[in-house]
Amino acid sequence: MWALRRASHPLKSRGFTLGTSRVCSAKLDLASRHPEAKALMHRSTQSISNRCRIMMRLGHDNLDAFKFSMCSCGLSSQAGAKSSDEEDNLEDGFSELETPAGSDTVQGNTVEDENDDELISEPDLSEEDDELDASAQEMQLSDTEMDVIERKSQQKTVRSVLLKAILAAPGSSIHPTLDRWVEEGNEISRTEATIAMLNLRKRRMYMRALQLSEWLEAKKPFDLIERDYASRVDLIAKVRGLLKAESYVEKMPQNFRGEVIYRTLLANCVKVSNVKKAEELFNKMKDLEFPVSSFSCNQLLLLYKRLDKKKIADVLLLMEKENVKPSLFTYRLLIDTKGQSNDIKGMDQIVETMKAEGIEPDIRTQALLAKHYVAAELNEKAEGIMKEIEGGNLKENRWACRILLPLYAALGKADEVGRIWKVCESNPFLDECLAAIEAWGNLDKVEDAEAVFDKMLSTCKRPPSRCYSTMLKVYADHKMLAKGKDLVKRMADNGGKIGPLTWDALVKLYVEAGEVEKADSILQKAAQQNQLRPMFSSYMAVMDQYSKRGDVHNAEKMFHRMRQVGYFARLRQFQALAQAYINANAPAYGMRERMKADNIFPNRPMAAQLAQLDPFKKTAVSDLLD
Repeated sequence: MWALRRASHPLKSRGFTLGTSRVCSAKLDLASRHPEAKALMHRSTQSISNRCRIMMRLGHDNLDAFKFSMCSCGLSSQAGAKSSDEEDNLEDGFSELETPAGSDTVQGNTVEDENDDELISEPDLSEEDDELDASAQEMQLSDTEMDVIERKSQQKTVRSVLLKAILAAPGSSIHPTLDRWVEEGNEISRTEATIAMLNLRKRRMYMRALQLSEWLEAKKPFDLIERDYASRVDLIAKVRGLLKAESYVEKMPQNFRGEVIYRTLLANCVKVSNVKKAEELFNKMKDLEFPVSSFSCNQLLLLYKRLDKKKIADVLLLMEKENVKPSLFTYRLLIDTKGQSNDIKGMDQIVETMKAEGIEPDIRTQALLAKHYVAAELNEKAEGIMKEIEGGNLKENRWACRILLPLYAALGKADEVGRIWKVCESNPFLDECLAAIEAWGNLDKVEDAEAVFDKMLSTCKRPPSRCYSTMLKVYADHKMLAKGKDLVKRMADNGGKIGPLTWDALVKLYVEAGEVEKADSILQKAAQQNQLRPMFSSYMAVMDQYSKRGDVHNAEKMFHRMRQVGYFARLRQFQALAQAYINANAPAYGMRERMKADNIFPNRPMAAQLAQLDPFKKTAVSDLLD
């Protein structure tokens, strides 16, 4: 239970004026420390439950370095904390913590192939329960649709006759195929449509899923409900962007514009890291008197975890005030935030709090803990959790293999990686092959990675693009440019579709080989020739190299091109741009104003860069000359 003390300790006395529909923002004071903030936070933390104290430290490792604005305005959009490399690499999608591969926008996704999830040997769908649960949460599925998932969870795959017709539909539109299908006497029930929609989403075929949704709304073979409209909103946001999704919401029947619709929009704002829009939408939901849900709060936590960790405490205080119980995903987010900050003690406290509330860590949470223990060089603790994940019999717990392979590789234990791979080798699943390739690559055993890759290609009829991109990343990490080029040619010869993940690996391959101009050229062609935009990390890999060279012209060019393809400005980009000016020993006029225009506020490292770039700064020599 989420412990509250509102009766004896009202929020106002804690130094926050949240109001009924607002959260105050936490601002980092870069100029100096404020003793009054320290006293304020001391009073505040004394009056908050033990759990909330633990969680609040996630946002404030040194609380007295912060001051809190005493206002009742909406959520601030001052995203000023540097996001981790891991978050940057996630592009604009959800993190791996909540939503699986179906959560990318078409303008900015990591779509690879229509058969992305085709398995070499298809496991029971129950092995992917976590992904289905997260996907269902993202789509805001109805109880009927969840019943379908549960009934099908023990089958090899969730398929339908309608799905086969959609997959076989020629041309760019499936509407004629659906019309003919109905004319032939077939009926499209809600169950049939739901299974088809789920599979299209799982395959990341968002355009066809949107076309199915459009056809259902036009023909109405069954009565549509709010969640059907929410699914349509989500698909429009993925395929055509947020503005089109918002425009569709305005045209929807008023009686269907409920909480689920706005939650779907909020999730898509978070996917593209649009802080301002997400905060406005969150506040609008409160103005419309929708109840504050754990889903909405989790979306803000996910957003701030990437861009502004200071605000995590604000969301947690709001959850306490509104009596919103933290979910397993809430705890997982907080655990990951602590782990990224290398605060292992704080991370363990979150786990203890979670268990005290009767929530046991699931497999994904255990894997997350193990990853952070490995990063902190607490190998014994990591191995202890990994043994728990493995259980008594790895053959019976086959699903654990894909989790354990990269973890043991991170520990440098090649023998353990080999032991686990032997369990899978005779009849591997696709995810296990990819995990093994990555693991052997991290252990610098490229030949072993190649052996797994060749076995995967020989077994899989139509290998998805991520098979090639995973192997390509191994070559990039080891600067094996010639082999990387041969692999791309091999991929093209086999009819593989080159998408953002492959571009990302290819760009980094050339960057690691020192051919930055070639990487830049590939990136530009990829953006021009395909509807799918390259990943954020692809642009940053090239921009960082220009920055190191002090090549201001090309660094600015990359900055501009990222805007052109739809990426919202992040602190990470401004840091790279500022470093380019520093390395070029050139003044950067108006850098602060540019950041302010994008609602980006400097953290301490960025503030130091700006001070170094100030063309009007006073020095001892300039004072003498003046």
